[in-house]
Amino acid sequence: MTRPKSRLKDYERKRRFAITPEPRPKVTRRSARSGILQFVVQKHRASHLHYDFRLEWDGALLSWAVPKGPSLDPETKRLAMAVEDHPLEYADFEGIIPAGEYGGGTVMVWDQGTYVPDEPDVGKDWHQGEIKFTLQGRKLKGGWVLVRTGGATSRTWLLIKRRDAAAERGDSLLVRQPRSVVSKRLLAEIAFDEGGDVERAAAADPPDAIRALIRNPRTRRRVPHRTPAVWRSKSAGASTKRIGMS
Repeated sequence: MTRPKSRLKDYERKRRFAITPEPRPKVTRRSARSGILQFVVQKHRASHLHYDFRLEWDGALLSWAVPKGPSLDPETKRLAMAVEDHPLEYADFEGIIPAGEYGGGTVMVWDQGTYVPDEPDVGKDWHQGEIKFTLQGRKLKGGWVLVRTGGATSRTWLLIKRRDAAAERGDSLLVRQPRSVVSKRLLAEIAFDEGGDVERAAAADPPDAIRALIRNPRTRRRVPHRTPAVWRSKSAGASTKRIGMS
C-alpha cells in the first residue's frame, strides 16, 4: 500500500491548538473500517470562500481546496488545489477558526458520506496524478475524477464529475443546497451561534436563503448554549455590535 507522504506534521505546524478549536490529530494510522472510506466537503469562508474536498486514505484525509465548489456538470472542470493532509477527526469539524489563525473563518460540513475508489490503491493513483472514485454522499453522488495538471510536484488538480445518472447540466447545486448536512445551518447561522463574523459568513450564503431567513427568523436552525456572535461594522465610527437572528 502506498500513499503520499503524510503531511499531518504540516497540519500541526500551521495551527495553535490552544486557540483554534480544530482537532489535534489523535489517530496516527487506521485501516479503512471494513473497507469503508469516508469523504467530506467543508464549505469554508476564510479570506475567500472555497470548498475543502477530502478523501480518507491510510489514516488521513487527502485534501484539496476547490475555490468554486464541486459541480455536477461533467462539462465543468473545477480547479482543486492540493493542501496538507488533515486528520480523520477533521471530517466532523464545523465551527469557527478564530481570526488571525491559519484559515480563520467559518467552516460548514456541507456534505459527507463514503466513497469507493476505482483502483484499490489511492496512494498510487495520487502519485500518478489521477484518482477515479464513486461518491455516496447526501448531496454528491456518482462517479468523479481528480486529475493533476502539470508535473508530479504540482499542487494543481481538476475535480470533474463523470457522466452518469447523478450528473446534471448547469451549476445550481451550491445555491439549491446551501445548508450543513450536520446541523442544517447556513454559514451565517454557524457564525452567529459560535462567535464568528456573521457579516462575512452571510456574504457567502445564497442571497435568497438570507432573505428568506430575514423574512421568517423562526426558521433559523439553532444550536443551544452558544455565545452570540460579535462583529465590528466597517462603517465609520461604528462600535462593536451584537447581531440578533431571533
